[in-house]
Amino acid sequence: MVVIDATGRPPMASGAVPRPVRSRNPLDHDVPTGREEAWRFTPLRRLRGLLTGPDADGKVSVTVTAPAGIAVEQLDAADPRIGRSYTPADRVAAFALARAGGATAITVPAEAAPTEPVLVHLHGESPRSAAGAAGVAYGHLLVEVGPFASATVVLDHTGSATYAGNVEVHVGHGASLTFVSLQDWDAGAVHVGAHAYSIGRDAKLRSFTVTLGGDLVRLSPTVDYRGPGGDAELNGVFFTDAGQHQEHRLLVTHTPRSCRSRVTYKGALRGAGAHSVWIGDVVIDADAIDTDTYELNRNLVLTDGARADSVPNLEILTGEVVGAGHASATGRFDDEALFYLQSRGIPPAEARRLVVHGFFAEVIDRIEVVELRDRIMASVSARLGETPAEDEPATPAEAGAGRAGA
Repeated sequence: MVVIDATGRPPMASGAVPRPVRSRNPLDHDVPTGREEAWRFTPLRRLRGLLTGPDADGKVSVTVTAPAGIAVEQLDAADPRIGRSYTPADRVAAFALARAGGATAITVPAEAAPTEPVLVHLHGESPRSAAGAAGVAYGHLLVEVGPFASATVVLDHTGSATYAGNVEVHVGHGASLTFVSLQDWDAGAVHVGAHAYSIGRDAKLRSFTVTLGGDLVRLSPTVDYRGPGGDAELNGVFFTDAGQHQEHRLLVTHTPRSCRSRVTYKGALRGAGAHSVWIGDVVIDADAIDTDTYELNRNLVLTDGARADSVPNLEILTGEVVGAGHASATGRFDDEALFYLQSRGIPPAEARRLVVHGFFAEVIDRIEVVELRDRIMASVSARLGETPAEDEPATPAEAGAGRAGA
């Protein structure tokens, strides 16, 4: 006998992608202990109480610069558009939805094609306390792209805050959206966020998640398709410095047929206590025939004392797929590339910078906003320039064995 649970599904097989509880009520989500699969890598004490939903005592200002024809609104908490494409899957996200007090909504009309990007600047204005913690703030951003429209939206996080924020993106049928989220927080900031992408029939999403600053950043992008022909490309770059914790947990759910997804995340780590986590979950449901999916994570360990965890997962419930695979690896510098550059008179430190730039360029060069692309590369260069001369790349044993699969 097969037991069916409340979701209508049989129990998960061993190794299956966990199905989270989805509810707007924070109390429907258990308080994690750190032993749960979804929280086992996260240092819960560094969340500064976000799991209990403390009252907001800080501020994150939102400034939107949009081309003509793009609607920007402030929605109150009762507006039915909030949560249309997203139901929280963890306790922090549920508190963020409940306590944000509404949402900033950006609407691209049907068939519109603005040539300039929509710029959304979120700036933490919470001074750090004597204990070093910034004030708590909540937020919700709603982006709706009408049918057959095309647009670019850039979300830029700066300043200092303990911030729980959700981003809800609805891409209409036949529409195209490029979405860039830059986490360039000041040192000491904490950011826990959910990015929920809902993709219509024959619609295309290209997302870029760039994580550089903050003390702890934990982002959970999800992709759901509302019709056949949807195409999602999720790209990511992160530079994890000494003491930072950066965590990216992706879930792509293929339910309609003939949809495509590509995931490419690259990270570099440097310094004692630097810890990055990448979780890539892809679910292909029984009716999602002709699915084409692939996910890739590469991590470059620059010094001793850094740790990268990388866990790709595939759950396939149909045998009729175009392709499904994943690859993950963590390692040190390419010695041959360093030798090649140094043999042509390039100093070791500059050679390392060039190797890291080349490592990231595959992803960053796809960002079409030139100023943003240059800013990201400049930030990476500045971080590499701070590396003490005595620091040397970790040995393969210290970096950890690479992991790969397809």
